[in-house]
Amino acid sequence: EAQKVDFKDIPVIDIGAILGNSNLAKKEVASKVREAATNVGFFYVKNHGVPQDVVETARATAERFYTLPQDIKCRYDVMKTKRHKGYVPVGGLSADPSIVDLQEGYEIGLELSDDDPDYQEGNPLLGPNVWPEEMPEFQTDIYRYFEESMLLGKRLYQLFALATDMPMDYFDPMITKPCAQLRMLYYPDTDPKDAKVGIGAHTDYESFTLLWQSEAGLQVQNRAGEWIEAPPIEGTFVINIGDMMMRWTNDLFVSTPHRAINTSGKKRYSMALFFAANHDTVVECLPTCQESGNPPKYPPIHFGYWIE
Repeated sequence: EAQKVDFKDIPVIDIGAILGNSNLAKKEVASKVREAATNVGFFYVKNHGVPQDVVETARATAERFYTLPQDIKCRYDVMKTKRHKGYVPVGGLSADPSIVDLQEGYEIGLELSDDDPDYQEGNPLLGPNVWPEEMPEFQTDIYRYFEESMLLGKRLYQLFALATDMPMDYFDPMITKPCAQLRMLYYPDTDPKDAKVGIGAHTDYESFTLLWQSEAGLQVQNRAGEWIEAPPIEGTFVINIGDMMMRWTNDLFVSTPHRAINTSGKKRYSMALFFAANHDTVVECLPTCQESGNPPKYPPIHFGYWIE
């Protein structure tokens, strides 16, 4: 029955200890993560281990892709690929059904072969990626970023385990072949006085999201309904709790509404890794997040079916 505090800003957490060997230091970081995940649902991480050159190269390559003629980009439209891989034009995604998001995107996931059993069985979340033939460097640069981000995501899962008083490796068996998706996003430049919604207010439905952004535009809603700016901070990623982690923790961690409005007056790029778990993972309340006076609020749920 503890009251969750409101927030006016978003904490920055140094997670460098997760790369070291001190269990005490890792638990200290996990304590800060728990506080942020409980009270805000958002936090920045620094000293995260992702090389800066990998980030900058991926951003530059994505920027070049979005300058390609529209007819070329549309060759890789997800409506043509018939799976969650490829290009998403303006209007192809709307987080808020009442508006059209002013953004373009390109989606990739784990690189799997055509004979992958999950793909062969018709799983829409797993299978080969779609790569633009006009830019061979796109596959190299973007997938390298995806792999580095995935390593960070797995380290964050360890921190979330510690933050809920579970063994650090608790989630490891559940993220051996996760339905994680990287979305490379482009928001066109608009007059700041007439900025349109880049992506409408929503919560993310996976475990958590790992975001890099080039310009301001991300806004997070606090308990009072106020929108709090979450601008880019050099050398950091923004992490936010998703719906499934909220279910896992019995509402201890909060999946907080957020949106993006490009008020920078510049072209805005972001790279969002939506970190899920293995398709067949069943999510049910962690034993450390329930007791007699606080029973599980949600029934067990199949992760892959939830995303689909």
